[in-house]
Amino acid sequence: MTSSSHVADLRRNYTRAGLNETEADPNPFIQFQTWFDQALSGELPEPNAMTLATATAEGKPDARIVLLKGFDEEGFVFYSNYNSQKGQQLAANPWAALVFWWAELERQVRIEGYVEKVSVEESEAYFASRPFDSQLGAWASPQSELISSRSVLEDNIAQLQHKYDGQKIPKPPHWGGYRLFPTEFEFWQGRPSRLHDRLRYRQQSDGSWVRERLAP
Repeated sequence: MTSSSHVADLRRNYTRAGLNETEADPNPFIQFQTWFDQALSGELPEPNAMTLATATAEGKPDARIVLLKGFDEEGFVFYSNYNSQKGQQLAANPWAALVFWWAELERQVRIEGYVEKVSVEESEAYFASRPFDSQLGAWASPQSELISSRSVLEDNIAQLQHKYDGQKIPKPPHWGGYRLFPTEFEFWQGRPSRLHDRLRYRQQSDGSWVRERLAP
C-alpha cells in the first residue's frame, strides 16, 4: 500500500492550455460540444465516461461512473435500471451533478441540474440499438440488489438466451433513460502553479446564461 506521505507528494504541473473569456463560447452547451469534440478527436479513452453524483432524500451523497449517451441544448442523457440505487435516489431527490475528467487535455467539466426520465419511446429506441448481450444484461441483473453469487447472473443470462433465441428483446419496464437539465456548468482548465482557469455558467430565470470567473 502506498504511504500517505507518498500520496501527498504526487503532483503535476498543468501546462497544456488556458481558458479565456474571449475564447469561451457564451453558450455553455456549445462550449461543452467544442471540448467534447476535442476529446473525441484526441482519441481519449471513453471520453463520454462521467461521474454521476446523486443524493438521498436525507442528503447523503453517492457517486459512480456512468456513460453519457446523448446531449443537446435540452440536457445530458444516460441510461440505467430505474430500481437501482441511483434510480431510487433520483426518485426521492431529482437533483444531480455530472463530472467529466479528460486528463490528457488537463480539463474538467462539472454540470449541475435536475433530472427527469426520458420518454418511453426514446428509451425503447436506444434499447433497440444496444448489442444483444447488453439487452440481455438489462433483464438479467437486478441492479444494486444483493445476490448470493455470480452464478445467479449467469443462470439468468442462460435462461434469457434460450427464451429470446432468434427473437426481438423488448425493453424491460424497469430500465430506461434519464435526462439531466443543467442549471450550472463549470469549465476547468489546468494551469501552472495551481492557478487554474475556472469559468462558471449560471442559468438565469429567463433561461439565459451568465458567465463568471472563479478563483482556483
